[in-house]
Amino acid sequence: MTHTRSIRKARKRLFIGLISGTCFVVCLLLAALWFVPYLGLANIHPAASWLLGALVVGLIGFVSVAYWGLFLNIVTKRHLPGANRFRGLTVKLFLPVMVLLGRLLGVDKEAIMLSFISVNNELVQAEADRYRPEDVLLLMPHCLQSSKCDRRLTYDINNCKRCGLCPIAGLLDLHDAYGVNLAIATGGTIARRIVVQMRPRLIIAVACYRDLASGIQDAYPLPVFGVLNERPHGPCLDTLVDHTQLVTALHRFLLPEFLEGKAPGTGRTISTAQGASL
Repeated sequence: MTHTRSIRKARKRLFIGLISGTCFVVCLLLAALWFVPYLGLANIHPAASWLLGALVVGLIGFVSVAYWGLFLNIVTKRHLPGANRFRGLTVKLFLPVMVLLGRLLGVDKEAIMLSFISVNNELVQAEADRYRPEDVLLLMPHCLQSSKCDRRLTYDINNCKRCGLCPIAGLLDLHDAYGVNLAIATGGTIARRIVVQMRPRLIIAVACYRDLASGIQDAYPLPVFGVLNERPHGPCLDTLVDHTQLVTALHRFLLPEFLEGKAPGTGRTISTAQGASL
């Protein structure tokens, strides 16, 4: 647990550092938009440069307010006014610039994505309400299914035989116990179609860091709580998922009346050896 907290703190520090640099770069670029043409605009109209300057100052102010709002939201872990907009700016504006800035600074893209997912989860926890089970979707990657299984689960999760040889059986137990929706996606296109069909109000998604980061971006403004899968056999092959994180998330996002008599997670991992035993 201590090691996990240390990882989360490190990811948060990386995110804050990169987003601070991103805000500075964006403000610098906006200032350049005024400074560079300043000498020439006066030839068009005496007030043209000042009008452009006012616009740029306004944009810099907007970016700065958004940055400090996001910064305080991350640090305080409290729901602040406009929290959803802060998350939107992170997803749509700051993340792409952060990746570019990180590349220039030699920061590994995986580390940036992991920090983004970690901060996104905190923002979602701070802003999200509690929901009925039918409004929550557990969205799983197909690589959780055993590579030796020939059952087609993408269109009907109930095709699973619950043999316990992969995590799907344990996930079906969660589906039965909590009443939440459960679906498996083979890629981004299928995932988007599932979301459109089921129309959830919150998604708890399991995937690798790349798919989680892109999925969070695609689903916005729908809140997505991301859980990283475990890849003991490498990417996209017989992956696992931490049972504790899923159950903890369900207890955070479901209405209390739907949690009566259900104990929090035990800390076990839904693996090929214990997939059916929750």
